[in-house]
Amino acid sequence: MTTSILRIDASARLQGSVSRELNDRIIERFTAQGPVDVATRDLAKSDLPLLDAAWIGANFTPPADRSEEQAKKLHLSDTLIAEIKAADVLLIGLPIYNFGVPAAFKAWVDLVARAGVTFAYSETGPKGLLEGKRAIVTVASGGTEMGSDIDFATGYVRHVLGFIGITDVVFVSADRLALDAEGTLRKAYRSIEALPLAA
Repeated sequence: MTTSILRIDASARLQGSVSRELNDRIIERFTAQGPVDVATRDLAKSDLPLLDAAWIGANFTPPADRSEEQAKKLHLSDTLIAEIKAADVLLIGLPIYNFGVPAAFKAWVDLVARAGVTFAYSETGPKGLLEGKRAIVTVASGGTEMGSDIDFATGYVRHVLGFIGITDVVFVSADRLALDAEGTLRKAYRSIEALPLAA
């Protein structure tokens, strides 16, 4: 059976990016295990827009009542959500910038977290609508230790993914590269080799 992977690269670096390299290695592991279908969304090249009043107005207009202009406004969001829906696995390359996620990744989150589409409110609280998927997040940082008090990225990513229904989330950490790049990368490579790839 073919595994569908949505690869999301959030690093602004197109060359020399650790998170991109780790994503490459994980794709290689999946490919060695069996057939894969990889779709790539490179956020450094996607030029995702920030939300504005027109987008919010379109989003909160019932689909049957949307104008042609409103439908166009939501087209990219619809495309990004369709990419997630088509995937069995989300592979997210996430550098930590200034203790948080890159702005391009936050823009992606804002476009895919949509009430009634990827999550819904109920009497018991919000419920994610994209269940049955897995996520692997490769984290790279210069000095921020993953899971520390100054890491405002990984907890956010875990929460956002869970909010839209993806609760099976695994992190591969290459943190504090500025302090011990060689040791950190060795640890990350070992984590990749130990990753359970089967659902």
